[in-house]
Amino acid sequence: MLQKPRGTRDFLPDEMEARRSVEWRLREVGRRWGYREVCTPEFEDLELFTMRSGEGIVEEMYVFEDKGGRKLALRPEITAAVIRMYVNEAKVAPKPLRWCYFADCFRYERPQKGRYRQFWQFGVELIGADTAMADAEVIMLAADMLDATGVRYELKVGHLALMKNLLDGLDPAAQRKVRAHLDKRDYDGLNETLAAMGKPDLARSLVSLVECRTLAEAFAIAGEVPGRARIEQTLAALDAYGVKYTLNFGIARGLDYYTGMVFEGFADNLGAENQILGGGTYRLAHLFGGDDVASCGFAIGFDRVMVSLGEAQPRKDTIVGIVCTEEGRARALEVSRAFRSAGIRAEMDLMERGLGAQLAHASKSAEFAVVIGKREVEAGTVMLKNLKSGEQKPLDLMAAITEVGAHGPR
Repeated sequence: MLQKPRGTRDFLPDEMEARRSVEWRLREVGRRWGYREVCTPEFEDLELFTMRSGEGIVEEMYVFEDKGGRKLALRPEITAAVIRMYVNEAKVAPKPLRWCYFADCFRYERPQKGRYRQFWQFGVELIGADTAMADAEVIMLAADMLDATGVRYELKVGHLALMKNLLDGLDPAAQRKVRAHLDKRDYDGLNETLAAMGKPDLARSLVSLVECRTLAEAFAIAGEVPGRARIEQTLAALDAYGVKYTLNFGIARGLDYYTGMVFEGFADNLGAENQILGGGTYRLAHLFGGDDVASCGFAIGFDRVMVSLGEAQPRKDTIVGIVCTEEGRARALEVSRAFRSAGIRAEMDLMERGLGAQLAHASKSAEFAVVIGKREVEAGTVMLKNLKSGEQKPLDLMAAITEVGAHGPR
């Protein structure tokens, strides 16, 4: 028997309804902020991703040649594709552009809890606004989206200018080594590396920066930082909006990519693999032949959010089972159409069961049964039965629809 590829999943109806419910909440928050959805191809030229991340990323990707010999790749992330689309299609559009997307990505890596070879991201890109309020808007939107999912999380906000200030005297190779230690919180390795370089004081400063939690303390450690006023304005906007966050100036990943403000979200119940959101300010369009436009964005790891939510179930549709005799079938079709037109999920028997068997089957999933036999057809009514309480009563069609609708989704 054929099995699904390793690192992929099948989603049954209950799972899909749960996922779509959360996805809808994210889309709705984006809509309220003015972010409109875009979509890019699932595969792109390989160079699009190696230009951003280097040739080393190829080992983590699904790469192939098409029949014309062109090197293509299934997208490992979406930001590069969105900025490529901006350069191709929208670089003269009025700024700023507020875009969002929900799509699957592919990476060839070892599958584990919350990490798959096919995974989904919900992301946002704000293109063409280079201000403190632009930085703040994206972080506020990220917080609103995570709040809407119901996930329990901690949001950490930092700015790379402070760490860059401290690392300024090191060559690029040394900076990468130091950042690797910081990213893993390997302070012993950090001390050894910088001691060998003759910079033990720098190790102490970097550890202090990672551990500090106030802006004043961070500036005291890092010294005079370009753009200090903008950092203060961004954080003041977050405070005014009521965003709950902690400062973290030890974010070391993406130092070659992000240009300023950075932020990450962590679920409180996922163990080691608990990051569910990452983002910041960046400049990428010039690599793809566009202008050097300022951008800010983030991506939510949708699958990890769903794992974090665990057993939390979305509200489900109220279901009506349409139960009928042979004499009532034509009327039952009219009745089912009326319920569906009113936005209520209605299901009819397809197995030619008897009336009792239809009711028994409906009771497994439906809250109500609408029974239509010869008597109901002649009277122009339906028999509405509450399958939970057993209560039943004859009603005209519109009254039955109103009563079922009043119960709303479960």
